[in-house]
Amino acid sequence: MIPTPDTSHVGKEPAYRSVYEPAEDTFALLDALEADAERIRARAPRLCVEIGCGSGVVSAFFQAVLDGEASPSAVKRGGTSGCLVVALDQNESALRCTAETAARNSSRSSSSRLIEPVRSNMLSALHSRLAQKASIDVLLFNPPYVPTTDEEEAQAQSQRGIASSWAGGVLGTRLVDELVSPDSADTKGKSLLEEVLAPGGLFYLVAIAQNNPEGLVDRLKQSSLLDAEIVLKRRAGREHLFIIRATKIGT
Repeated sequence: MIPTPDTSHVGKEPAYRSVYEPAEDTFALLDALEADAERIRARAPRLCVEIGCGSGVVSAFFQAVLDGEASPSAVKRGGTSGCLVVALDQNESALRCTAETAARNSSRSSSSRLIEPVRSNMLSALHSRLAQKASIDVLLFNPPYVPTTDEEEAQAQSQRGIASSWAGGVLGTRLVDELVSPDSADTKGKSLLEEVLAPGGLFYLVAIAQNNPEGLVDRLKQSSLLDAEIVLKRRAGREHLFIIRATKIGT
């Protein structure tokens, strides 16, 4: 069993009050990653990107998954896993918190050296460099999934505070739509996800029942380049959590 990274600083330090603390949705994603550890290690990823890193616990845990049993190809590249995790967030406090989470857990792994916090709205800071290369081996996204009005979602995202971590628009999928809809960007008929994910790459997405996770899976599978399925279901209080895994077809 892979230990959950230390995030005792989150919620205690005033500087991190606007940062989303690890909760049941976070732990569901961690459990899905651990269950998929062999699949992920076999991929020997060189680049993982987390959208909306928040506390940094998912990025740190992902490195721990790789460090648990570094693949031979990863060892040849140097270090333990040899995978760079780019942790994206538009909240500066979240980026600082992620850096501290990585440093606090560096004794367990090389995560402090291999996690790079980057300020970005979704993939905007990376898209121009990655869209033509399809180089993201693993993409992680625990989006703001709580259904709200579009006005509330827009205000939350513009203010870049704690509400931006949960306010998701009318269906709770506004930012997910931006990633998986073919018409959401100038991508020549492809979704942004299809553009940036490497052949054989993995995408992990958190959803709740109100987001229609089965419908999200169907949307992903409409692409000739993607396969998708629900890999974890869990009830947590009033929420029914789902973890969706999509794989880009190809090697």
